Amino acid sequence: MSRGAPEVAAAAQSTALSKARLRLWLRLLKVSRAVEGRLRERLRDGHATTLPRFDVLAALFRAPEGLTMGGISAALRVSNGNVTGIVDRLEQEGQVSRIAMAGDRRATLVRLTPAGRDQFAALAAEHEGWVDDLLGGVDAEAAAGLIATLEAIAARIEKGGRR
Repeated sequence: MSRGAPEVAAAAQSTALSKARLRLWLRLLKVSRAVEGRLRERLRDGHATTLPRFDVLAALFRAPEGLTMGGISAALRVSNGNVTGIVDRLEQEGQVSRIAMAGDRRATLVRLTPAGRDQFAALAAEHEGWVDDLLGGVDAEAAAGLIATLEAIAARIEKGGRR
C-alpha cells in the first residue's frame, strides 16, 4: 500500500526537523568546546590554574558551610577520584581546609579559607568578563530565549528524553 501525499509530506517534514536538530547539536558542541577551550587557555596562561580547579572552587564558593568530597563530586558530576587530587593541592596552597564532621570520623567537610574565598571571588569576576566577551554577540533577549530553550531541553532529558 502506498502512502498518501499528507503522509509523505509529514515524513519529509519529520526528517528535515531531525536533520535540523542534529545540526543544532553539532553547533552546540562546537561552540561549547570553543568557549571552554578559550576559558582553559585564559585560566592556564593568566592564572596558572585549570578549569577543573576553578569548578571545585566555584562549587565551594556556592556552599560557604562546606561540602563533603561526595558533595563536590555530585555538584560537578565527576568521580571522587577526580576531586581528591584537586582538593589536596588546594589544601596545600591554603585555599581550602578540611574539617572533620561530628559523628563520622571518616567524613570531612571541605571549605574555602578566607584567602581562598577572596582569590576565587577575584578570579570569578575575571571569568565572568571572559564569558561576557566570548558571548558578546548575544543580546539580552536572545540570551533569555536560549536559556529558556536549553532549560526545556535539559528538563526533557532529565525526564527520560523520550517523546
